[in-house]
This record gives sequence, structure tokens and C-alpha cells, in this order.
Amino acid sequence: MTQATSSLCVVLLMLALAFAVEVSAGSTNGGFYKPAGAEGSVPIEQCPDKCDYRCSATSHRKPCLFFCNYCCQKCLCVPSGTYGNKEECPCYDNMKNKECGPKCP
Repeated sequence: MTQATSSLCVVLLMLALAFAVEVSAGSTNGGFYKPAGAEGSVPIEQCPDKCDYRCSATSHRKPCLFFCNYCCQKCLCVPSGTYGNKEECPCYDNMKNKECGPKCP
């Protein structure tokens, strides 16, 4: 990896961590209703059901479920559909693995 790529990866990881800390600290949107699918709109107990659907079309079901549930518990959001639509959940979309690839399916 080049130094520029490494620097970009560090910046992205710092942004994702800062957002995760904000979400876990219980930040709210001023008491306004959060529309379905919006970040923070999934109660933690619904993560398994949301991820079960999200991972229903993959042949790599076990790792998909593991990472989807991990991301859902951190972001309280799962994108709609079985693939794509990650722009609906910026926290979910911005989580990266150690190679700076997407962590969440």
C-alpha cells in the first residue's frame, strides 16, 4: 500500500470510529421520528431479522450474518434489500476492515 492509501485508510477509520462513538453515546436527532431504514431506526433486537433478510441471497451466509449483525448493533441500521443501498446507512457503509475494504455486507 502506498503512503497516500494508508493515510486515506486511517482518515476513513477515524471518521467511522468518531461516528460510532457518537451513535453509541446515545445521540439523538432532537426527539424527531426516524423513518424506517434511517440510521438509528432499527432497534437492536430486530438486527437478526433484518440481517437474515439482507444475507438471504448470498452463498456466504454465515460470515454475512456475522458481519451484518455486528454492523447493525453498532449503527442500528441495515440497508434495504439483499445487496447495495448502503447510502441509506452511512455508518454501516463507512465501516472498513483492516484492508480498508467494506466490513458490512
